[in-house]
Parts: sequence; structure tokens; C-alpha cells
Amino acid sequence: MSKYAIIQLQGKQYQVSEGDTFLVDQLDKEAGSKFDVTDVLLVVEGSERKIGQPIVEGAKVSCELVSNQRGEKIRVAKYKSKSRYRKVHGHRQYQSTVKILKIA
Repeated sequence: MSKYAIIQLQGKQYQVSEGDTFLVDQLDKEAGSKFDVTDVLLVVEGSERKIGQPIVEGAKVSCELVSNQRGEKIRVAKYKSKSRYRKVHGHRQYQSTVKILKIA
């Protein structure tokens, strides 16, 4: 079995393994910078599990911010029947790509 962890980042929970890349809401860091996440809720290594109450003591996940970008455009439409009211707007969310370096 592989080693994975469940971390909490910006109020959201993610299941991560070493080498994973995933998207999160934009972080206030420069691209290429490294940071540690100490809000680790669960660490699984083989058959050994460490469950936090609410976080695992001494556990941290090392991450690297790969890039900051904007997501795909979504269409936001408002419509009211029988009144000829239609509004269409677009929205692109700011996102960051994060790579997991090490689970410790």
C-alpha cells in the first residue's frame, strides 16, 4: 500500500500522496516557493494509521507552489420567466497548482 495523508488547506480537505499535483484556491505565495502544511488530519502508511484529534501531532506535509493561474470560464445566467429578463455573465476563478514533495 502507498503512503497518503488527508490535509486541511484553506478550510478544505484534500487526500494527497507524495508526488501528487492538485488545484486549490489561489495562495498568497510566489510560484516556485515551498511551504509546509501542519494541519494533517490523517496519515496512512501501509497498515499503520495515525488519526488526529483533530490534527496529528508532529506530522507535516511539504509542498511546492508550481504556478498561479485562472481556471476555466463558467457561465452564470440569471433568468426570470414571463418578464423578458436575462443576464449572462462569465467568471474565472483564481487557482494555484500545488505539488506534494514529502509526507512526514
